[in-house]
Amino acid sequence: MIDNLITIDTSSQIPVYKQIIEQITNKIQTGEYAAGELLPSMNELSDQLEISKETIKKVYSILRKRELIEATQGKGFFVTDRTKNRKLKILLLFDKISTYKQVLYDSFAHQMDNHADTTIRLHNQDIDVFEDFIDENLDMYDYYVITPHFPLDASIQKRVAKAISRIPNRKLILLDKNLENLSGNYGAAYQDFHRDVYEGLMQGLKKIKKYAKLNVATSPSSMYAPFIKEGIERFGKDNNIEIEYHSTISPEIIHNKELYLILNSQLDEGLIQLIRYAKELKLKLGKDIGIISYNESPINEIILDGLTTISTDFKQMGELAAKMILEKNPRKIKCDFKLIKRNTF
Repeated sequence: MIDNLITIDTSSQIPVYKQIIEQITNKIQTGEYAAGELLPSMNELSDQLEISKETIKKVYSILRKRELIEATQGKGFFVTDRTKNRKLKILLLFDKISTYKQVLYDSFAHQMDNHADTTIRLHNQDIDVFEDFIDENLDMYDYYVITPHFPLDASIQKRVAKAISRIPNRKLILLDKNLENLSGNYGAAYQDFHRDVYEGLMQGLKKIKKYAKLNVATSPSSMYAPFIKEGIERFGKDNNIEIEYHSTISPEIIHNKELYLILNSQLDEGLIQLIRYAKELKLKLGKDIGIISYNESPINEIILDGLTTISTDFKQMGELAAKMILEKNPRKIKCDFKLIKRNTF
């Protein structure tokens, strides 16, 4: 049986039960408490620490929910053998669900096959909700896969990094965006908004030059629009291409032989308005005007007989995250970004 090496700091503001949980968890994770070893009974531990049996009961209950210990009728509590045909437990914290997030998840789940049970939660870019998720689920999963999309306010970004830093590097995989202010050997499969849009547009440079102007439609609420705009500006300057930005779509901005880049999601109001006005003006998509949309999804192969996009490879992103977990090899990889040419360009 494991000797009691648990101590309590009565002057600490951390509740006693949390102190005990943290110590036992650390000893299990470091191997000090080996798989299959018998823990003290609730009576023994409460007597040794001079605390109530109810407190120990709460501790053991939480540790069992986290699958760190298990109970055997009539024998007591044992350290769980986590190597016995056990599936990995993964918490996937998405900011929101979208068509391309679905592609990402499907790719991740396919690559993981039957090796994991994945729980999905949405933080909706709300830092308070996100901090609660981390606090409630810390040490309960083998891996935490997170899309760290939050408002770019410095104070919020600091809270994001602080919350994520509580997760051990070996358990952390970031998706879609890397955090430069977060140190450590964690995994990340991400896109670089400034660099990517430049590279994507360069793939279509020859044809883009045939248009009189590149019009960029975006919304002020778009979180990463400033970074994407930097890449577009550099592309225009390096290639002597005229660029004009629009926050709204109207018939007045639609002209023959011009190209339109829609930075919002594919099926948003801006894209719909652009198509509607183009048809009213008798302009043929892909011939009289060109349209490129930002971010790829399966439906783009169908709508408008094929909607051209520039996008990070979300399928690759999901595959990379799963491989890092399965191979236990976390690393930071920028995903491929490409122009997918279809009928509208």
